[in-house]
Amino acid sequence: MLRHLFTLIWNRKQANALLISEIFFSFVVLFGVGAVLITAARNFLAPHGFDYDQVWRLEVRAGQNRKMPRAELDDVLRQVQAVPGVRMVALTSGNVPFIFNTNNSVFEYQGKKSPVTNYYHADDQYNQVMRLHLREGRWFAPIDDGSHHRPVVISQDLRESLFGNGPALGKIFTWENPGKDPINYQDQFLVTGVVDPVRMESDFSAPIPSMWQRLLPYDTTHWETANVLVRVAPGSAGELQEKIARTVAGVTRQWTSQVRVINDERLHRRRYTLVPVVGLCIIGLFLIVNGALGLFGVLWYNISQRRAEIGLRRAMGATGAGIGWQFLGEMMVVTTFGVLLGGMLAAQFPLLHAFNLPAQPYLMAIGAAAAAVYAITAICAWQPSRLAAAIQPAVALREE
Repeated sequence: MLRHLFTLIWNRKQANALLISEIFFSFVVLFGVGAVLITAARNFLAPHGFDYDQVWRLEVRAGQNRKMPRAELDDVLRQVQAVPGVRMVALTSGNVPFIFNTNNSVFEYQGKKSPVTNYYHADDQYNQVMRLHLREGRWFAPIDDGSHHRPVVISQDLRESLFGNGPALGKIFTWENPGKDPINYQDQFLVTGVVDPVRMESDFSAPIPSMWQRLLPYDTTHWETANVLVRVAPGSAGELQEKIARTVAGVTRQWTSQVRVINDERLHRRRYTLVPVVGLCIIGLFLIVNGALGLFGVLWYNISQRRAEIGLRRAMGATGAGIGWQFLGEMMVVTTFGVLLGGMLAAQFPLLHAFNLPAQPYLMAIGAAAAAVYAITAICAWQPSRLAAAIQPAVALREE
């Protein structure tokens, strides 16, 4: 039977070539959309690596062309910490979770370079606020005040890229291409701890290698803007936000402040990230529907052109069900050719590690695209196959 189907397909190779090309492009579209959706879903279900619930972002601004001395800023932090309902505060850099602000670079250890890495500035209380999960070592502490190198905590994925399976604690690495000149101690990073991979960009982003540099408590740097992470008691709402803002104004009325909820910013970033994904899905659905309609029309026309063949087969004893299964089988074989061609193209993505993605999402997308193409083809071929099965031999031969 299969050999007979191949013979029928070969006899109509020009028409079937168009069907194969249409199925091929449908597979490619489904593969692309599937890879995006599967990657987004895997990232969404993965842990963030930190606890953002009950964490607010306090942004303090000194004003245009003004600076805030560290002593006054520390006084603000102490006053906010004393507000009832505030559990812990931590000073950090501007690239807090879920906002459109990043600091990244490449680091080097004994000639081995890291991928692009997000780096953050954090004080000794940062981990008590964000609750990252320490895998090795410890967070910053006052015992690091006398260190000759900048203490840092790194994520597990950065640890693997720089140190492999070897020990990481106590190792010292630098920025990329440090050169031959003596390196300032603040550009030499001493690993004191390793935490789980984190996803601080959005709910749909993949983990990015990360590093947290210690903000020195005696640093006299002046900032125009300071970002403070505030962990609050469960159930805290707008009333506490107003208290925090009034507390900052009470310390120095020259500064302004804003309090935002990290979870609200996460939801805002999620909606922004979903826009291109939803747009891609709509375009893919539009192309698939048009392809399915075209396939349905081609099959319908194909049957109308083969009425004499169908009538002859029925006159020789073929059943209506047999005719229907013949047409359906032909389409499944033609679909297999299109899927194989599309699969050969899609297989290049995991082999080349395209877009720095692991192989698993691509393989899952290939399987999902193949299943969807077979399902769409079967649905499109079902009604024309029923039409072919219902043709009576006398009617078909009389028309010829």
